[in-house]
Amino acid sequence: MQPPTPQDARRSRTKTQLMEIIRRGAGVTRADLCQITGMSRSAVAAVVQELLDERLVEEDVLRPGGKGAGRGRPSALLVPRADRGYVIGMDFAHTHVAVCIADLQGEVVAEEWSTVDVDGNARSALDVASGTAARLLDRAGLTSKDVRCAAAGIPAPIDGRTKAIRSTTILSDWLDIRPEEELTRMLGVRVVVANDADMGAQGELRYGAGRGLRDLIYLRLDEGLGAGLILDGVPYSGSRGLAGEVGHTQLSDQGTWCRCGNRGCLETVVSSAFVRQLLGQSRIAVGEGPHPFAEVASHPPVARYLSETGRTLGRVLADLCNWLNPRGIVLGGELGTASAPLVDGVREAIDRYAQTSTAETVEVRSAHLGLRAELLGAVSVAIREAGYEQWASSRDAVSHVAAAGLSA
Repeated sequence: MQPPTPQDARRSRTKTQLMEIIRRGAGVTRADLCQITGMSRSAVAAVVQELLDERLVEEDVLRPGGKGAGRGRPSALLVPRADRGYVIGMDFAHTHVAVCIADLQGEVVAEEWSTVDVDGNARSALDVASGTAARLLDRAGLTSKDVRCAAAGIPAPIDGRTKAIRSTTILSDWLDIRPEEELTRMLGVRVVVANDADMGAQGELRYGAGRGLRDLIYLRLDEGLGAGLILDGVPYSGSRGLAGEVGHTQLSDQGTWCRCGNRGCLETVVSSAFVRQLLGQSRIAVGEGPHPFAEVASHPPVARYLSETGRTLGRVLADLCNWLNPRGIVLGGELGTASAPLVDGVREAIDRYAQTSTAETVEVRSAHLGLRAELLGAVSVAIREAGYEQWASSRDAVSHVAAAGLSA
């Protein structure tokens, strides 16, 4: 699969714009679309035909004397199809794969989680994801023809141009694999991929603790540590899609060896694996489910561990706040479910180390969606890529494809 050309990206943006106009209008004609967008009749006709072929819109029957029913051949009204289809969301975490089917309003109709060694067995993880998706579609009485788009979050840096995983130390078994290409082939539907923390940011922005915030840092605190950035309402993933690797911020060159090959990375002391290890020494068991640390967070020793973990993380985030001046920080992943102790520790460090005016403007919140943030973020991205969800504003709808590296 070749990287998208500028013409492909423009075509995708144009389809998204026209789909949004049709969705928001009470029936529009091709002439209306020409007038609203300034596009030529031939250009509008070509894009509308694609939307018709993809069964995203349909031509409504005109009432006699109604709009578009003047002299000569009437211009049919274009409306969104009533049966607008479904999307697939996928979350590849380090130790599990989650898959769901959702309608184009974001309502999940089927969902399944499987324990998988994602880090060490790429092919098995891909097989589980595709097999689960096929099983869920069958369970819901659907086929791949009902799916408009799919999206997946991967816990590794993804080259925004080639969509390949290039890191030799993070998910080394995935080296040079192009999960977007592989999943598109296996599922038989268009798939877009992004880093899992970027998907988590999308989930919390659309459905959770990030709603109403246009400048947001989302942290996925699991076996690893990654960040998803939303700047001025638009996902930011860097020049090659590799931004947000905050877990490999070096705290000390004398610390524990990290999987990236350096010593003393933030991830070696701020991760669910490290905290579980500490709690295991105290014979405190962490729960399962979507909010694993919630039940033990009030235990005094646990609260102390989590508060200190929050202060360590907050020291790094304070510098990031000075750089970016975000409106909100959302703590997700397994550790994010610990809520108050972790949030309080982060808050304390930001107040201590960030510039006063910067610290005063940032809110620190726990993710509302727990471990489902990345999965629902994939749903949100798939809906948007299918052309059904307006992205914050018309300007963002035009720019988010290039900015986030999420184009087909």
